[in-house]
Amino acid sequence: MQIRLPTLLLSPGDLPSYVLLPGDPARAAHIAERLDGAEEVAKNREFHSYRGFYKGVAVGVVSTGIGAPGAAICVEESIRAGARVLLRIGTAGSLQDDVKDGDLVVALGAVRGEGTSPQLLPIEYPALADPDVARALWWAAHAQEARVHRGVVVTLDAFYQGVLDLKFGILSQAGALCVEMECAALFCVAALRGVQAGAILAIDGDARRASAGAYDPHREVVSRAISQEIDCALEAILHLSKGKWDA
Repeated sequence: MQIRLPTLLLSPGDLPSYVLLPGDPARAAHIAERLDGAEEVAKNREFHSYRGFYKGVAVGVVSTGIGAPGAAICVEESIRAGARVLLRIGTAGSLQDDVKDGDLVVALGAVRGEGTSPQLLPIEYPALADPDVARALWWAAHAQEARVHRGVVVTLDAFYQGVLDLKFGILSQAGALCVEMECAALFCVAALRGVQAGAILAIDGDARRASAGAYDPHREVVSRAISQEIDCALEAILHLSKGKWDA
């Protein structure tokens, strides 16, 4: 009897080694359209899974939904289904004046400001991207002539601000580039399970204003950046699959 994983409804062996992790199920379907021989593997809740080929390399795509808890579940079960190199493709809000709408950010590490990873690893343990994956994404972004930054990102659970300070000012002063909702969980689960992970993010606004409600991600500059980051992630996979480091 074939085992099905409880949340993704995948079975061991359903995913190839290289897997892209967008948050949005619609974006997962869009990425699948760029693959040769793409097929839908499973759908459950916000988790939509596909597989196909990019320039001859087998690639999986699984949507994580929004937030660290769902992303952690998605990563755990994707690994059990065969994933060994996981690349998050997401959006983020800027924390720096020179990180502008439509720019890309390659995450080197993440501030663990969410609630999931502290239940998995001591808070002193850093949430780090795999250096080879981060380098491949950086190389691919430059090859695409993207406006790209690399550094520390912030992972939080809260999106809209309540009465408490989200500490964006402090994090900005500390040099954090942007804020998002999944990277820390991805990096920590990957470290726990001995696989590689990285992330590339499209800037869709300024988090310092968006937390108060001034946020519109549905603009052409953001759509172009998302398309560009997908291209970067696919080219990074191709680069990693060949073991080439010429940049």
